[in-house]
Amino acid sequence: MTCLVAEEVSACLVAAPFETMPTGLLLEVAVHSLERATTAERAGAHRLELCANLATGGLTPGLELIRQVRSAVRIPIHVMVRPRPGDFDYSAEEFAGMKESISAIKAENVQGIVSGVLLPGNSVDMKRTRELVALASPMRVTFHRAFDETKDLAAALEDIVFTGAHRILTSGGARDARVGASVLRFLIQRAGNRIGILPGGGLHAGNIAEVARSTGASELHTGLGGVIPYASQNVATFESAVRDCLVSLQG
Repeated sequence: MTCLVAEEVSACLVAAPFETMPTGLLLEVAVHSLERATTAERAGAHRLELCANLATGGLTPGLELIRQVRSAVRIPIHVMVRPRPGDFDYSAEEFAGMKESISAIKAENVQGIVSGVLLPGNSVDMKRTRELVALASPMRVTFHRAFDETKDLAAALEDIVFTGAHRILTSGGARDARVGASVLRFLIQRAGNRIGILPGGGLHAGNIAEVARSTGASELHTGLGGVIPYASQNVATFESAVRDCLVSLQG
């Protein structure tokens, strides 16, 4: 059965709603600088998504930043591979550049990449995504929020499973993960143990525990852009915001 919007998902759920907070929750934090990377680790983050230009949704960072962060932190790093802002239908030249980036990132001792490719009609480009997954191996691959641009999330999930990717970063097709919580729960149930579903989008200390409870997610993603601007140099506020998320999840 295919479910596309939150109102339809309730009819598709066959398992009982999650009533208790899962244990061992993992928090991934998106960062775009060495300072924020080390701050996130110090605050207790379990994994980093390393990007450039987070304000545009994240782009491929330079090798110098990747090397600086890899040398400075011990937690896993997943690196964004996205050549430009905008849509996810890439030219042959852009796709070749993505593959070159993955080959270079693969030599930097990081644990994963975050990427994804769509066809012109906003369905998953399985052929190209499979190429990226194969090239990235043995690194883990997260299919990013291009997933939320697809017209049929259930079908897109199955397509991404076919590509061999390891998880999907998604808000459930909504403006944020709190609004998309019922869809996220459906996606997590549908995915089973075939692929991970990583809720993200607008999460902060005030709603992250609610989203974890209502979706049954085992890992969550935040860049905290709604709490502190990405351009802000206020490290103390960023560190406090990460810590507050972890406190909420532990509570």
